[in-house]
Amino acid sequence: MDRRDAEAGLSTLVRNNRFTIAVVFPLVGALLFVAGHEGWIPARLARDPLLILFGTLVMRSPLVAGLAPLVDRRAGIALLALAAYTYAVEFVGVTTGFPYGEFRYGVELGPMLFGTVPAGLPVFFFPLVLNSYLLCLLLLGPRAGSRLARFAASLAVVLLVDLVLDPAAVALGLWTYAEGGAYYGVPPSNYAGWLASGAVAVGLVELGFDWRALRERLDRCEFALDDMVSFVVLWGATNAYFANWIPVCIALLLFVGLRRSDRFDFAVLRSSRGAPR
Repeated sequence: MDRRDAEAGLSTLVRNNRFTIAVVFPLVGALLFVAGHEGWIPARLARDPLLILFGTLVMRSPLVAGLAPLVDRRAGIALLALAAYTYAVEFVGVTTGFPYGEFRYGVELGPMLFGTVPAGLPVFFFPLVLNSYLLCLLLLGPRAGSRLARFAASLAVVLLVDLVLDPAAVALGLWTYAEGGAYYGVPPSNYAGWLASGAVAVGLVELGFDWRALRERLDRCEFALDDMVSFVVLWGATNAYFANWIPVCIALLLFVGLRRSDRFDFAVLRSSRGAPR
């Protein structure tokens, strides 16, 4: 089996299971996280590192299938550089508190490198940036031709994504900030750090991919943003359970963006079997 066959096989698998991947998996994930947090089931089961990593990889599969045909040497180098940067900034963040503020992991999110940062960190971080960038390409329309507009809009969505993610993660105890913070236990320094690291990440995406090719791929691949759908479902539901209403409203804003770009329709997801568009 060559690369093209593998890409086609993954695309078929994702297309035929869109609802399961984009809705069922994140709902089950939210339920397990909450059940473990509340002690309804053994925390060891709900927070098993390999189970967390497996579930995350499944939810990432639409993004992987959507972008795989566009990953050439240039994009591959950019992604490797982004992975190296992701590990470096996270290691510095955990050990020094810069740039996010002093924090520590409360749960091992898969195997840990040097007992400090998750080995699967790119699996957790890359999609937050890539999904934000792809969504902006759709929402910007003709303005997507402006590099400044792409950069600013993508960075803004990356920040919105973290405004949803961090409060839910802190509520679950996935990680905690030493001094807490006014925004659901998250300090302002975290978001300042996210803007800085997000700017580097969006810049590497710009360097690695041709935005026109990405836009054309989005037109041909109806499931490419299903990972953003799963993000909204997982973390929106988790925040709702903990009554974190501002993050819930932001998740709903992302939901509106997905709806406007024709990427979030439960009926379409459930009847997604068939030939690609």
